[in-house]
Amino acid sequence: MDMVRIISKRPLVPVLSLLFLILLAASPLYASRYTVILLTSILMYIIIAVSWTMFSGPTGYISLAAAAFFGVGVYTSAILGLVLPLPAVIVMGGLISAGLALLVGSLTLRLKGIYFVMFTFGLVELLLHFILWWEVNITGTTGRVVPTVDNQTVYYTLLLIFTALMATAYCIKNSRIGLALQSIGENEEAAAHIGINVTALKITIFAISAFYMGAAGAIMATRWTYIDPRIAFNPLISFLPVLMAIFGGMGQLYGPIIGAAFFTYLEEILITRLPYYYMLIFGVVLIVAILYMPEGLVGLIQKLWQRISGRQNGDT
Repeated sequence: MDMVRIISKRPLVPVLSLLFLILLAASPLYASRYTVILLTSILMYIIIAVSWTMFSGPTGYISLAAAAFFGVGVYTSAILGLVLPLPAVIVMGGLISAGLALLVGSLTLRLKGIYFVMFTFGLVELLLHFILWWEVNITGTTGRVVPTVDNQTVYYTLLLIFTALMATAYCIKNSRIGLALQSIGENEEAAAHIGINVTALKITIFAISAFYMGAAGAIMATRWTYIDPRIAFNPLISFLPVLMAIFGGMGQLYGPIIGAAFFTYLEEILITRLPYYYMLIFGVVLIVAILYMPEGLVGLIQKLWQRISGRQNGDT
């Protein structure tokens, strides 16, 4: 009987996913300009959070390099936006970020624990201050003007990136690669002993996640008329997606989506109403989530559903 229920629920996943994408695609047709801008920010954080979870979730390697890859995409758009069409700029932003991830991953993914966390966050600060020094001392200017596009183009481009990311994450999670990543997270030495090329697999997934972060940065840069290193390599872009993924839950692909949507909307409300306290409130929410929701919001919902289903089965 349980097997029948599981099989019957499987078709709901692609159907609900398709309906969700249709709803997002139709949103600019009836939503206000403010809503489209808010949805754009939500999609940006969803892409970064899901990309982060794709690598850090199963492996247990906590990366704080998201701002570095996102910022590389931003600067790629600022530099190449005047000479290349928008699709080429987005692809180049993703590829350059992935190339940086390959280089960094080959050097750092042999590190573990706090050492990897420190190095990845140090990468953000290194790029920020190096580009700031380069612009001040070499080019003589700080920041760049970015070729802009309209809000709907940015929104639909992010929606395409999100769709490609979810397809990639789903294929990885439900393949042998996903099982290999989980085995790395559970016991890396045992995974190496059974024949998994641990280092190569970690570097590859790290680069794939960086590609989508860089692509998101390349298109988001077109929303701003001006960028500088502190805007492009904002450390919050490294920390907020981690918070979002933890709050939503990393066990399912839709967990980071829920977490990113919730916190982006919460950030919008707090910045406009409580601008001096919103980071404090974020910290409190994170502590509560870690203490009382170790598996995230999705895990909490699943536990509640199991209890309700158990009571219903007991009553029958």
